[in-house]
Amino acid sequence: MNIFYLLGMAVIVIFFAGIRIVRPTHRGLIERLGKYRTFANAGFNWIIPGIDKMYQINITEKMVDADPQEIITNDNLNAKVDAQIYFKVKADQESVKGCQYNVFNYQYQIVNLARTTLRNIIGTLTLKSANSERGKINAELHKTLMEETSSWGIEIVRTELKEIDPPKDVQETMNKVVKAENEKIAAVDFATATETAADGQKRAEIKKAEGFRQARILEAEGEAEAIRLLNEAAEKYFIGNAQVLRKLEAVEKSLANNAKIVIPANTELVNVIGEMAGILPLKKEEHKNKAS
Repeated sequence: MNIFYLLGMAVIVIFFAGIRIVRPTHRGLIERLGKYRTFANAGFNWIIPGIDKMYQINITEKMVDADPQEIITNDNLNAKVDAQIYFKVKADQESVKGCQYNVFNYQYQIVNLARTTLRNIIGTLTLKSANSERGKINAELHKTLMEETSSWGIEIVRTELKEIDPPKDVQETMNKVVKAENEKIAAVDFATATETAADGQKRAEIKKAEGFRQARILEAEGEAEAIRLLNEAAEKYFIGNAQVLRKLEAVEKSLANNAKIVIPANTELVNVIGEMAGILPLKKEEHKNKAS
């Protein structure tokens, strides 16, 4: 009875000792006596204690920093370069096996591979082009890492180039150049705006002068038209004595305004007034005959 009790207790202890719970964020590889036996998915798994061994691998996305390094660019400048790599182990059985059996410490390997790849890429670029083509550098780095780690069971999610810092003296010179270019652009913009304003004012003055000229022309044309219509009306409506009356009214208005009339010598006043009124003077002989 005691033997069966001890055997039962031993079985219970072995059973509980062999329980392995795999979280959803992990996958497991079960080895038996140093040889791969089976794949463990998330959830309940059981192994033989002392004979089997389980290795759990995290399959969530991870980030490693490719430590900052000095890289000589194509224009012989030392640039401080740093990058980050985001990756994860694929969840299928072959990928999980690959990250354990095909590479030793895949995380360390990724960092060194990224550093080497960055040196190869940036070494062919000038400092200016390296700063302006970050997207291209990220794409080439991502492509190289994907190709080199294809047998490791790893997915390179993305790569991010953190910084490309030139030497301090070069950075100061670049800042001065950028400042000078910005000042130049601002000066050109100001000159263009001033020129535009001056041109607009010039056009406004020309428009104003043209308007004044047109107004004077229209005014003169109106006065000429009024005079023409007045003459036509006079010729049409002021006939005979009416014309004489009209001329006398003109003389009267002239005298009312203190107009000065110069009378030539040996000229009769009545003849002058008659001429101003449009009346022909009487001849002396006719005047004598009438008087007699």
